[in-house]
Amino acid sequence: MFDKLEDLLIRFEELLNELNEPGVASDAVRFQKLMKEQSNLQPIVDAYKEYKECKQTVEDSLSMLESESDEEMREMLKEELNDAKDRIEELEGELKILLLPKDPNDDKNVIVEIRAGAGGDEAALFAAEMYRLYVKYAEKRRWKVELMSADEIGIGGMKEVNFMINGQGAYSRLKYESGVHRVQRVPETESGGRIHTSTITVAVMPEAEEVDVVIDEKDIRIDVMRASGNGGQCVNTTDSAVRLTHYPTGIVVYSQTEKSQLQNKAKAFALLRAKLYDIEQQKAHDAEAELRRSQIGTGDRSEKIRTYNFPQGRVTDHRIKLTLYKLDSVMDGDIDELLDSLIAADQAAKLAAMNQE
Repeated sequence: MFDKLEDLLIRFEELLNELNEPGVASDAVRFQKLMKEQSNLQPIVDAYKEYKECKQTVEDSLSMLESESDEEMREMLKEELNDAKDRIEELEGELKILLLPKDPNDDKNVIVEIRAGAGGDEAALFAAEMYRLYVKYAEKRRWKVELMSADEIGIGGMKEVNFMINGQGAYSRLKYESGVHRVQRVPETESGGRIHTSTITVAVMPEAEEVDVVIDEKDIRIDVMRASGNGGQCVNTTDSAVRLTHYPTGIVVYSQTEKSQLQNKAKAFALLRAKLYDIEQQKAHDAEAELRRSQIGTGDRSEKIRTYNFPQGRVTDHRIKLTLYKLDSVMDGDIDELLDSLIAADQAAKLAAMNQE
C-alpha cells in the first residue's frame, strides 16, 4: 500500500508542476484533465502527508522519552505519542478506503426513472412522492433537476417519471437507490382503514456521453407529435413531443416537457443513451457475479431494497438492516443518513473482499 502511496505523491507533485507551466490554461481540455486528476488525488495526498507526520511524531516522542527525566515533560510526550498512534490507526483505515478502485461512473450526472408497480393508483401516488423526495434532496445538495418525461394520472400520481440530476458526485450517492421501494399505509380512498402495500421501481442510470454509446441512425425511428396533458402555454399546439423507438432493444422513450421539438429530441436521445449504457453496465455486472455478491446495492432492479411504513413512521433499508424512525424528514429529502450508511457498508464489504484475495 505504501509503495503505491509514494507513487501517488510523486504524481501529485508532477501535476502541480504541469499546472504551473506557462500556457497550460490555454489548452482547456488538457487543463480540465489535469485539474480533475489533481482533485481526485488531493484527499489521498492530504491523508498520506498527515500519516507521515504522525509517524514522525511517534518516532520523535519515543526518542525524547529515552533522554527526558522531567516527569511533567514525560507525561506530555506520552500523551502526544498516544494521540499520534490513535490517529495513525484512523488514517490507515481512511487510506485503505481512499485507495479502493473508484467506480468510473461516480462523477457522472444521473438519469432517474421511477415506475409505479403493484398497487394501482396508490403506487402512482407514491411514485410522485418519491420524485418530490429526490427533487428536494437534489436541491439540498445544490444539484440541478431537469424533468424529461412524466406519465401523470388525474389525482396527482405518476405512473412513470424520468428526470436528470446534474451535480458533482450525483451517481456516487444516488446509485444505491436502484431497486424496489415498498410503501405500507392506509390509502385515502380506503374507508375500512386497512393498510395496503404498494411498490415502485427506481432505476438510477449514469448519464451516457455520445462517446459511451454509439447509436446507429438506422436503428432508430423518430416520431413527432403534439404533447398531451397540462404542459402550459403552446406546449400542445405544435408537434413538439418526440418519441424514439430503438429497434434492436425495443426501448421506447418519449419527451414532451419542452416547447421546442429540438430540445425534446435532445432529452429523448439523452434518456435512450442512458438506458442503452445501463444495459451494457448490467451485462458487465452480471459477468462479475462473485464480486457483486460482496457488495451493497448490486443494481438488481428486482431487489426489494427499502420499506416506508407510514403508520409506524419508519423507514427500513433491507440491504443493511437499518431502520430509522424519521419517515417525515426522509420523505422531505433527508436521506443522507441512509446513503452514508449504505456507502460505509459497501466500502466495508469491498475491503473485506480485497483482504480475502
